[in-house]
Amino acid sequence: MRGSVGLGQKIGCEGGVLMDLGSDNLKTPLHGWHTSHGATMAPFRGWEMPLWYPSGAVAEHLAVIEGCGMFDTSHMSVISLIGPGSFDLLQSCFTRDLDSWRQRNSGPPRSGRAAFGAFLNDLGHVIDDAVVFFLALDTYLVVVNAGKGEEVCSHLAACKGSHVFELDDLTGKIGKIDLQGPNSARVLAKVLHEPERALLPMSYFSFKGHFDEDSPLADVFLKNGAAVLVSRTGYTGEFGFELFVRSAMLGDTWELILAAGKEFGLIPCGLAARDSLRAGAVLPLSGQDIGSWPFINHPWPHALPFNEDGTGFTKDFLGDVVLGKRNSAEHTQAFAGYDPRKVSVHDPAVVLGPDGTDLGIVLTCVADMAIGRVGNRIYSVVSPDKPDGFKAKGLSCGFVRVRHRLPLGQVVELKDKRRKIRVEIVEDIRPDRTALRPMSLMIERRGVGSDERDS
Repeated sequence: MRGSVGLGQKIGCEGGVLMDLGSDNLKTPLHGWHTSHGATMAPFRGWEMPLWYPSGAVAEHLAVIEGCGMFDTSHMSVISLIGPGSFDLLQSCFTRDLDSWRQRNSGPPRSGRAAFGAFLNDLGHVIDDAVVFFLALDTYLVVVNAGKGEEVCSHLAACKGSHVFELDDLTGKIGKIDLQGPNSARVLAKVLHEPERALLPMSYFSFKGHFDEDSPLADVFLKNGAAVLVSRTGYTGEFGFELFVRSAMLGDTWELILAAGKEFGLIPCGLAARDSLRAGAVLPLSGQDIGSWPFINHPWPHALPFNEDGTGFTKDFLGDVVLGKRNSAEHTQAFAGYDPRKVSVHDPAVVLGPDGTDLGIVLTCVADMAIGRVGNRIYSVVSPDKPDGFKAKGLSCGFVRVRHRLPLGQVVELKDKRRKIRVEIVEDIRPDRTALRPMSLMIERRGVGSDERDS
């Protein structure tokens, strides 16, 4: 492994990255921008990151749902995996079946695709969840959570077996920006060279380009000259992109996108809005909603390689034997409250049945301020059929881990040391999310190829 970064280690990375060499927390290249623009900063997994800006977390949350917001996510770890054994290694260690990338005639995998899944240990517990990008034959990028690059690299190296590959932890060398919200494509079209070619067509969980201008894969560029990997992915449940550039170009790229997005209401967003958005979209936080327990019986079955009838898996992978014993495992389920009141998962908070029986624990509890209830139904501020005069008052939401599966619609109590709140066990939380909408529908009003459809 090359370029591994340990948290708190005194390091200096190439490419203009500004790290804190004298404290326990690392800093992204945009740290100075955040502090000079009034961001409230806090430590997060070894990094000093913005929680929110003067606009506030609620405004940032709503901006992503109604317009667009931008996040500095350069704290995420990016791993390069290259070599003739890399595909087989991922097949044996990653929960997704990457054979699904192969063309219909069983030909070689198609590049430009990404997949969400997890790396497990032999107990079936989550080391970290990840998005794997297929760049080219025997060439992959693996994006994991902050502070996890070294651990995931060590895990892959330990699973090496006879596989031949090279690992490179690029943490600190690659800058990452998440541009999220229904106006994201319109903003991005203003800062890309040849936006029609770059954006049309681009389906969900596909990508184009490369962040290294010297790579033969680098064919997407920003107007500031930066080579960019543009991925139609994100962590908000809303339409948007993740952009990867060299760290030296991150500051200029951030400013370029902010200027282009001004007419669309683009604002910078911090980790608080990122957390409430992902929870309302039923997306897990690694180490909190998934972690040191079997990765089964949860709201994310798409992250596992289930066969058509759900009775088994389409491939063998590390931890699969334990996951096959799903009946003995606990269940993770989503919930939505009746108002924005929350409980603290750090108290800790417990789940109580109608008769007061302790059913389990609360994993995540936040407030999605873009939703509200009318009768028995949840609406979003962007729901096309919301009742006249609807105003979102916000609802608590998140995940619980319980000893047996609770029926959808069951009302339980969440209790910490301060309060009890009533919540409903649900399959989904924030309705009318935009992540899966066709690219053409999101940019056609700007005149960028209104007749194209996603492939």
